[in-house]
Amino acid sequence: MAHVRKTTQSRKTAARRSTSAKRGTVRTRAKRAAPKRWSQRVTKQSDALDLKRGVFKLTSPKKIATSLKRSAEHSSRRKTGAYRSALSMLTFYINRAGKTLPKTQRTRLEKAKLELKRAFGRE
Repeated sequence: MAHVRKTTQSRKTAARRSTSAKRGTVRTRAKRAAPKRWSQRVTKQSDALDLKRGVFKLTSPKKIATSLKRSAEHSSRRKTGAYRSALSMLTFYINRAGKTLPKTQRTRLEKAKLELKRAFGRE
């Protein structure tokens, strides 16, 4: 009797294994968690601009645009033109801040986009 029970159990176990393998529910190794601040990693390690520290905290849109322009023209880490790099970095910052960005700072940064356009003669 014990022998019959053992055989039946092994068949059930084998059936369970094959069913789970078909469904793709076999356990796999857990993947490593992604870094929490991927946007910070992007600005530091990718071919982004070498920005002056605190550039987006400046009070004047013109100063922000001037600093971005200078950084874009002197950076060796950019892949595209200076204007495009500066504008994409500014847009990246605005998008990543999202709803947490105060209205006053958002309007200042939006004005900085226009100033950047003027600074590069693209108006």
